[in-house]
Amino acid sequence: MRVGILGLGEAGALYAAGFAENGWSVVGYDPGDVPTPTGVTRAASVADAVGEADLVLGLTGAKAAASVAVEAAPHLRDDVVFADMNAGAPELKRKIDGVVAKSGRAVFADVSVIGSVPTYRHRTALVVSGRGASVVAEHFRALGAPVEDLGGEPGTASARKLLRSLFMKGLGAVIVQTVEAGRAAGDEQWVRQQIIQELADGEATLERLYAGTFKHGLRRAGEVAAAADLMADLGLDATLARDISRLHTLAARQDGLRATPLVTEALLAAYEGLPTANIGDARDRLGLVDSGISPLWTGARAVGRALTVLTRAGDNRAIHEALRIAGPGDLIVVDGQGDTSRALIGELIAERAKARGVVGMVLDGAARDVAALEEIGFPVWARAVTPAGPYKDGPGRVNVAVAVGGAVCGPGDLVVADGDGVAVLPADEAEATLVTAREIEADEARRRSGIRAGQAGYAGQTGRTAGGPAGEAA
Repeated sequence: MRVGILGLGEAGALYAAGFAENGWSVVGYDPGDVPTPTGVTRAASVADAVGEADLVLGLTGAKAAASVAVEAAPHLRDDVVFADMNAGAPELKRKIDGVVAKSGRAVFADVSVIGSVPTYRHRTALVVSGRGASVVAEHFRALGAPVEDLGGEPGTASARKLLRSLFMKGLGAVIVQTVEAGRAAGDEQWVRQQIIQELADGEATLERLYAGTFKHGLRRAGEVAAAADLMADLGLDATLARDISRLHTLAARQDGLRATPLVTEALLAAYEGLPTANIGDARDRLGLVDSGISPLWTGARAVGRALTVLTRAGDNRAIHEALRIAGPGDLIVVDGQGDTSRALIGELIAERAKARGVVGMVLDGAARDVAALEEIGFPVWARAVTPAGPYKDGPGRVNVAVAVGGAVCGPGDLVVADGDGVAVLPADEAEATLVTAREIEADEARRRSGIRAGQAGYAGQTGRTAGGPAGEAA
C-alpha cells in the first residue's frame, strides 16, 4: 500500500514515519525547507506525491488545504481516498469534498485529530466522517489508532474537533496567562505548582499546553477562530472563544503577552511589498476601503500603524492635533465625513508629517497640492482633489475608531495602501493575515509562472477555492 502525504511539518512528518514503520510505501511532499523522515520518499510536486497513492493525507494546515486539494485533484487515482486531516471549519471540509468529487476519481474523508500527535504519533485518536470514512478508519486502526467513524457528511468530524478545541485551546490560553502573570509578579514557581496539582499528569500536561500555545500560536488562533464562527452559527455568544483566539495570536509574537503595540516595526517591515489585493483575498475582502479613495500620484505606497482622526466636514484642526503626537511608522487615517468641498491637507501639512516620520495619509475627504505631494514623496490617498482650503475650527477627535470608505479603522491598526487601494487590518489579526496573504502571493506567482510556461491548466485554478480566501478576480 502506498500513502501520499501532503505537508511534512511536525504532524505530517510523524504520520509519514509511522506509516513507513508499518510497512507502507510513503511519498511525501512539502515545498518548505523541512527534513524528510526516514523511510519516506520526497516527491518533487503534489502530482508526484499523489499520482500512485492508495491513500492521500492532507496535513498542510487549514490555510493551504483548499489550494492543495485543487492542485491534487486532477492527479488522484480512481477510488483513492483523499483524507484532509487539517483542523478547519466544517465549511472548509465540505468545499474540499466538492473539489475532490469534481475530479470524478476519488472519495473524500474529513479526519479530525483528537489528541497530541507529538505524544501519540500515528496512534493518536481520530474522528472521521464523509464517504471515505470507513476506509480511513480501517487503515488507521491497523496502525493502532482509536478511530470513531461517524459516517455521514464531511464537516461532522471537524465540528467535533472544534468543540473540543474550545476547551483544549482555552485551557492552554488560561495556563499561559496565569503562568505569565505569576512570572510578572515574581511567583511563577508557586503558580506552576498550583496548576500542576489540579491537572492529570501534572507538570507534563502543564508544559505541553504552555509550550504548545507559544509554538503553535498562529495555527491554533485560526482553529479557535473557526470554533468561534461555529458557536456564532449555533446562535451562541462567541466572545470568550474570540478572546482565546486573540491570546494565541499574542503568544505567537516575540513580545508574547507583554503590553506592547501589536503592530511592531518588524511586522510593518514584513508587510512591505505585499499587494493590497493579496491582503484583501486573505481577509475575504473585509477591511478594504472603497475605490472612491485612491492614490494621488502613481507609485504611491505606504505601510503604517494607524493614527486615526475624526473631524467634521472640511475641517482639519484635529489633523494638526494628530501631528503633535505622530511618530515614525504612523499612517494618519482621517474620517472627513466623505466631504470633498474643502481640502483637508496640502503640501505644508505633508512636510510636517514627513518630518515626524509619518509614512502617509488616507483621507475620506479631499486634498490639494498634488504635484508638491509627489515631489515631496509623501503618499496620500483621498476621495478628491480641490484647491479650496479647510476650516480650522473643530471639533474633532484623535485616536478613536473611525469609518473611512466603508472600512472601520481603530488606533494602532495596520494599514497598507498602494496603487490598487487601501486595506485596514485589525491589529490583533495582522500576524495571522500576513501568513495567509504571503501564501496567496506565492500561489499566484506559481500559477502565473505555469501560465507563462504554457500550462493552460493553471489558468482556471483558484488558489483559495474552499475554506479560505478566494483567489484572483475572474
